[in-house]
Amino acid sequence: MLHLITFASESDKNKFEYIYEKYKRLLWAKAFDILKDHGLAEDAVSEAFLRAYKHLQKIEDPDSAQSVSYLVTIVRNVAINLYHKEKRVTPIDVAEYDEADDFNLEELITSKDEAATAMKLIDRLKEEQKAVFLLKYAHDMSHREIAAALGTTENNVTVRLHRAKAKLLKWAKEVQA
Repeated sequence: MLHLITFASESDKNKFEYIYEKYKRLLWAKAFDILKDHGLAEDAVSEAFLRAYKHLQKIEDPDSAQSVSYLVTIVRNVAINLYHKEKRVTPIDVAEYDEADDFNLEELITSKDEAATAMKLIDRLKEEQKAVFLLKYAHDMSHREIAAALGTTENNVTVRLHRAKAKLLKWAKEVQA
């Protein structure tokens, strides 16, 4: 796969090769856990690395936990999309969701204790909702960038983000009560 990609600089090439060699087995294992098929897992990993290449600038430190999380999120979502294609799942109707809402993460978190509670609540989200939420708020990505990274539509990103925020707000109110 590496010989098919054209790099802007030698440092980008070295960075990508390092990431590929270091994480290819981890990403394959994650994809295989979802797909239960060797060929599909390889396809998912290839697609995930192509998406990572397109957003290589977002990976500042290839050894950081954030970078690993970013790569795992990409492969997880690619694998889920492949799984759905194989099962011929119908897409979600997203016409009812609006991107603009009143969610403000900073208002929910005003202390270290609340930050720890928020992280526990975020961990309770479904994987696809958690991935979109973290890419939006931890990596400060736009809906378009998230859709491109995860291989989905902006509408799907909007729906997942809407559902994640609704659940987090509900759970936060329950914790505060």
